Amino acid sequence: MISKDVVVQAVNQFLKDKEDYFLVDVTISIHNTICVEIDAFQGVDVETCCELSRFIETKIDREIEDFELEVGSAGITAPFKILQQYIKNINNEVEVLLKNGKKIIGFLRSANEHTFVVEVSQKIKKDKNAKKEEVTELLTYAYSDVKHTKYNLRFK
Repeated sequence: MISKDVVVQAVNQFLKDKEDYFLVDVTISIHNTICVEIDAFQGVDVETCCELSRFIETKIDREIEDFELEVGSAGITAPFKILQQYIKNINNEVEVLLKNGKKIIGFLRSANEHTFVVEVSQKIKKDKNAKKEEVTELLTYAYSDVKHTKYNLRFK
C-alpha cells in the first residue's frame, strides 16, 4: 500500500513555492485510490491541480504499486478540516453544527489553534410590550465541541 506520508511530503514539496495554497487532506483507499484536497486563499485553479497531479505521479513508482490519483480543491460547502480553512473564511457567513445538535449561523470573526469566534445576530424582545431589537453577540467555540463548520452558501 502507498504511504500517506510519501504523498503528503510530495504535496508539501510542490506547494512550498505557492504561498497562497495549502494542503487540506490526503486519503488513500485500500484499493490505492489517492485523493488529495488542496485549497487557497484566492481559490484553486484547474491548472494547479493538474500540475500537482503530474508532480505526485513523478514521486510514486507505478511499477511498484498501481494507483488512481484524484487531485482537487476542497468543496465550497464541505466541512472545514484544518485551521487555514477557518482563517480563509474569516468574515464569511458560516454554519456551525455543535455536537449537541444545535446549529448556529453567523459570521466567522476569528480563529486560532484552539477556538474560533462566530458573530451571531438575532431579534429579541427586551420586554413584553417592546418591539424586537437586533442583538449581536460573539460566541466562542472549541473545535472539540463542534461536529462541523462550513461556509454558508446563500442564493439571493
